[in-house]
Amino acid sequence: MSSRPRAAWPLVAVFTSGYLASYLLPTVVGRLTTSLGLSPAQAGLVGSALLLSSASAGFTLAGRVDGYGARGPARAGLLLAALGYGCAASTASVPLIVLGVVVGGFGSGTATAVAASGIAARSDPHRTSSLGLLSVSAAAGVMYLTIPHLGGGHRLPFAAIALAALLVWPVTSRLGGPTPVGATPSVRGRLPHRRSGLVLAGGMFVWSMAQNALWGVSSSIGVVQAGLSEVTVGAVFAAALGAGLLGVMGAGMLGARLGRAVPIGVGTMIIAGSIVLSSSADGLGSFAAGEIAWNAFYPVVLSYLIGLAASLDVRGRWAVLAGSASSIGVACGPVLGSVLSEQAGYAVMGLVLGTVTLLVAAPVTAVALHAGGRPLVSGSVRRRGGAPAALLAATTGGLPGAVPKLGAPEQAVTEISVPALRRRRLVRSAIRTAGPADSAGQSNAYASTSDR
Repeated sequence: MSSRPRAAWPLVAVFTSGYLASYLLPTVVGRLTTSLGLSPAQAGLVGSALLLSSASAGFTLAGRVDGYGARGPARAGLLLAALGYGCAASTASVPLIVLGVVVGGFGSGTATAVAASGIAARSDPHRTSSLGLLSVSAAAGVMYLTIPHLGGGHRLPFAAIALAALLVWPVTSRLGGPTPVGATPSVRGRLPHRRSGLVLAGGMFVWSMAQNALWGVSSSIGVVQAGLSEVTVGAVFAAALGAGLLGVMGAGMLGARLGRAVPIGVGTMIIAGSIVLSSSADGLGSFAAGEIAWNAFYPVVLSYLIGLAASLDVRGRWAVLAGSASSIGVACGPVLGSVLSEQAGYAVMGLVLGTVTLLVAAPVTAVALHAGGRPLVSGSVRRRGGAPAALLAATTGGLPGAVPKLGAPEQAVTEISVPALRRRRLVRSAIRTAGPADSAGQSNAYASTSDR
């Protein structure tokens, strides 16, 4: 079997299909309200059921993807997504829609878990996650621009997500299958870096909940508080989505030049200020500035958080668990935003969310600093001296090939027994170097060893 690494684009495609439902959630919830007559709270609960089902798939598959192989779970997840969202698109019955959403959400979560595990095993997980976020942002942007002009009520967004799953299905043939018996063993045992992983997962839960609490009421802030029309608010959202695409591209180009702590810490502080600015907006300027700045830095920080989770475990378990915790936060966000805005107003809601975002930035940045001593790749060099020795050799002009490439798999050490032929050569060499007086004794020694 070839040792050449597999291409990243199949993982990016599966990642896009898995994340697409959460990116289109505002449209899905809004159309459930208008086409079926559900209240905003009821439609929000349907969206929360989708995201919770997706998160449950992640928790179920964490650490198991490498045992099953990526191809089988990815195909199962895409099939469930196509069937579930297709069912929701083909009916107007609320119970059947909820059932389809739960099934489809589990399929989306399965696809996301497969993609997260594969990204964690890449030599540069941050670059691959940035490509995935760029792809899903572009796909969601195209749908946000086209779906409003096509009508179709709730059916069209569900059908679009199901169609995306079917289009990605052929790509799964390029994913890996189950690991054959006797192949290179994967890392087993308990989760590594448990404290850092738990802090990161909890931080991503709170961080995602705060972001989506604002996202769930952003349209109401623009229309009710800022006094803008729905067309103007839609134009602001389109510009914000474009800023998000630029942000993802910038994160991909920046890569690991600044490490992870600086983009996560500084980006989260800018996001907190943008939340306060957007929620207190009283006109077009402040509303547009807050929304555009927020959407520009949100995917940047998210890409580094995904890369950080992937770096904590080469099997991708922390990437899947942290992503599932983030999905739960996404599901709880709209409910939190609605309650805070109704009880205290949009401005106070923004202050609360901004403060929470700043508070969660500290422990998450600390995890990034703690993980900064290891290479920003999926594996580490397990030789005497470890990763610091490899980094030192790589930066001081050492001879090429003297130190294994960062992220390279550990090579097995095999004991080699010295055969009798080797011993004979050693004896012959000793005879040649011995004097004439010792030749007879050395010949007897050679005779005694040649008989073994």
